[in-house]
Amino acid sequence: MAAEMEDVVGDKWIKGAVKNKGALRKALGTPEGEPISAEKLKTIKTKLRKKGQGDKKLSLGDRKLLRRVQLALTLRGFNKS
Repeated sequence: MAAEMEDVVGDKWIKGAVKNKGALRKALGTPEGEPISAEKLKTIKTKLRKKGQGDKKLSLGDRKLLRRVQLALTLRGFNKS
């Protein structure tokens, strides 16, 4: 467990963060090899945040999708540096 945490905290934290490779693509129905646009990801993120505003709660599936979209947007920013 401690060694696993070191990977997450160390240089290779991305490897530990991506557990189900391709899950976002499958959830969005995007074919493999076709890029997912940042605009589409931002739109989905906005819709999910609105859906969970106030007293409402997101379903487990929606929460997972929101986390995956946020991670994809974060990792997309690393490509440009």
